[in-house]
Amino acid sequence: MNEHKVDLVVIGSGPGGYVASVRASQLGLKTICVERSELGGICLNWGCIPSKALLKSAEYANFFKEAKSFGFDVKDYSIDFQNVIKRSREVANRMSNGVSFLFKKYKVQLVRGFGRFKTKNLIEVVDENGNITDLIETKFTIIATGGRTRMFETIEVDRKRVLTSREALVIDEIPKDIIIIGAGAIGVEFSYFFNAFGSKVTLVEMLDRILPLEDEEISKELEKHFKKSGITILTNAKVLSAKTTGEQVDVIVSKSGGKEEKLTASYVLNAIGVEPNTENIGLENIGVHLEKGFVKVDNFMRTNVENVFAIGDVVGPPLLAHKASAEGILAVEFIAGTNPNPINYHNIPSCTYCQPQVASIGLTEKQAKEMGRNVRIGKFPYTANGKAHGIGEAKGFAKIVIDEEYGEILGAHLIGPDVTELIGEIAVARSLEATGHSLAKIIHPHPTLSEAIMEAAGVAYNESPNL
Repeated sequence: MNEHKVDLVVIGSGPGGYVASVRASQLGLKTICVERSELGGICLNWGCIPSKALLKSAEYANFFKEAKSFGFDVKDYSIDFQNVIKRSREVANRMSNGVSFLFKKYKVQLVRGFGRFKTKNLIEVVDENGNITDLIETKFTIIATGGRTRMFETIEVDRKRVLTSREALVIDEIPKDIIIIGAGAIGVEFSYFFNAFGSKVTLVEMLDRILPLEDEEISKELEKHFKKSGITILTNAKVLSAKTTGEQVDVIVSKSGGKEEKLTASYVLNAIGVEPNTENIGLENIGVHLEKGFVKVDNFMRTNVENVFAIGDVVGPPLLAHKASAEGILAVEFIAGTNPNPINYHNIPSCTYCQPQVASIGLTEKQAKEMGRNVRIGKFPYTANGKAHGIGEAKGFAKIVIDEEYGEILGAHLIGPDVTELIGEIAVARSLEATGHSLAKIIHPHPTLSEAIMEAAGVAYNESPNL
């Protein structure tokens, strides 16, 4: 058995854990990261990164369908779906190897296995057979164990016909038809992906609209484009059961009013949320408090146990990789005594990478009004944006919610081409307390997609000359 003595142990190497480990080493803390699987966690290996590679392939698949309008007469082409999946895995592996490089560069020690608390200052690492391989004495520990697909007993996930996102990323054939349960970011992205490759897609959502956390106008706009592309959308529909029968899956859905309907497809994707990985890591041994299953932390990511911190999906929403990274840096800098500022959770962008893309930050129009704020709304369509027409993606809009009295940018909601690359502008503007009017007056380059943000702010003040 190996024995170690360090300043910090990070349990998990996802976008929270590996960033925390590297930042800790940069600050002079002797650090061990414990990881049971691939470096980079779910995000790099089975989530954010490989899914974006697949979505790029889907984007090209859709391009071929419209190639003639761009001047290309493609009479015959074939899809090598196995190569689509292979490229996605190669991208994921490349990013995971990048984390390994960073660990070596910054002298972060990697210990393989399952990390769990024996005491608040002693971490034991066990292998797949339950044998203890390492004992680590530590001053501080950061829990970065992430989350996993939420399961329901009535949805019989067999990982062959009823899939989670992990199996969907490496599926070996284009489904003839697929039912996707849950219309959050994961469900919406896979709906776009499979539809692009010719699958008959049915997207089922229990709430009244797809992407239910987004601004209502965004949901409505995306639904319009999805339906136009042939995706069937069922909202206000609760899945009562999903069960494999032979080479198909039967799904029983309860619609509004209680009417039940049977749906059938060759595959089903369970995309109904995430639950935290808090079991079997010894939290009960040291008395760490949980709240609704997630680890409870303060503004500096501290648990109720003084030297134990937690970050990322394991501490709850928003379940975003960039939020986890920010929390990792915050926790480490607090441990190192650099006096960091707490995270402003109202200024974290959210992105969905289907086409058209969706990106948002801050309050929706409805939320702002429910808070009693008098608001100006600026909305500029991409049908009035020259760059969007030039690239053949003139769809969607930029919407900005501005406080009437002070000009504060309360939120922004974008749907259209590459808007996930544009939302950072609003994050910067809000962090610097820019006003909506100042945003309208900032000269943006022409022709660009970013002009839509400037124009939307101008519309809010009736100052846009292009609408």
